[in-house]
Amino acid sequence: MKRIFSLLAPVALAGVLTACGSPNASEDSSKVTIGYFPNLDHVPAMVAKDQELYEKNLGEGKTVEYVTFADGADFMTALKTGDIDAGLVGPGPAMNNYTNGADVTMIAGGASGGTVVMARNGSGIESIEDFAGKTFVTPRVGCTHDVQFETFMKESGITSNRIGGEMLHQTGNPAQYEAMFATAKVDVAVAPEPWASVLKQNTGAKVIIEADEISFGTTMPASVLVTSSKLIEENPEMVQGIVDAHKEATEFIAQNPDEAKEITINTIDDITGQKLEASIIDGAWDNMIFDTALAPEEIQAFGDSSFDLKFLKKQPDFALLTDTQFLE
Repeated sequence: MKRIFSLLAPVALAGVLTACGSPNASEDSSKVTIGYFPNLDHVPAMVAKDQELYEKNLGEGKTVEYVTFADGADFMTALKTGDIDAGLVGPGPAMNNYTNGADVTMIAGGASGGTVVMARNGSGIESIEDFAGKTFVTPRVGCTHDVQFETFMKESGITSNRIGGEMLHQTGNPAQYEAMFATAKVDVAVAPEPWASVLKQNTGAKVIIEADEISFGTTMPASVLVTSSKLIEENPEMVQGIVDAHKEATEFIAQNPDEAKEITINTIDDITGQKLEASIIDGAWDNMIFDTALAPEEIQAFGDSSFDLKFLKKQPDFALLTDTQFLE
């Protein structure tokens, strides 16, 4: 059940999977469905698919299918409805849905880094001191990249108009950021890689906040491998196979970076219709750390910041959101 969509044409995907009338992935014991995004912090899923690592680790009799998403809200809808069994998503959507009662559990880290804040050429922005009154774009309200940026800015004394501040907030598909810069609709882009490197190379955008400077840029995953507690309870062997495939993919990336980059370029092209140049991927790769580690205390700190920024209505308790037993 592969969903191919073009990031060049931002079509809302909410409800697409459930509207198809397909049965829940968990209802077919022979099928495992994995979700991921066409971003660099989801490279482990791209590699695992290309190298058939899920098929290898889940054993005979299992059919693996893949679904791609434009944002975390659609991913979480698919997980809640059972259209996917597991996959990579930003910690922000996982936390937001968990606090609203969704059955989601983080079982491994995916990648850290990769969130870069860019200023449009001609915006007059040279540093964060110039952000007041400007318009910034993130993929989604309260998404991982949004929380990272707004946490950083609040610590610098600048907040968004969403909470009474000076910066104007818009949302948009990262693959559309280049067009938004070209029409001067936004001044600042909070861009996940490889889209930050696309902006830098194609538009001359200026890096204002580096990936290792933004809040939580190196201390917690920008993507996490998640599943449901229901699947953990009912089929821990399947969950172990999913995590083992993810671990093998992460090892492959470390040992074969050039091949992993080629897989990434081809996968993003297949999903979005955009063939990224090797130089863009090379630059973006420098901002990434691929690691399966998952630190519950960092997840809690991120959640606390989300609450402080009013993305969450209640002070969160994420003691049961993470389950690292499958990494051991």
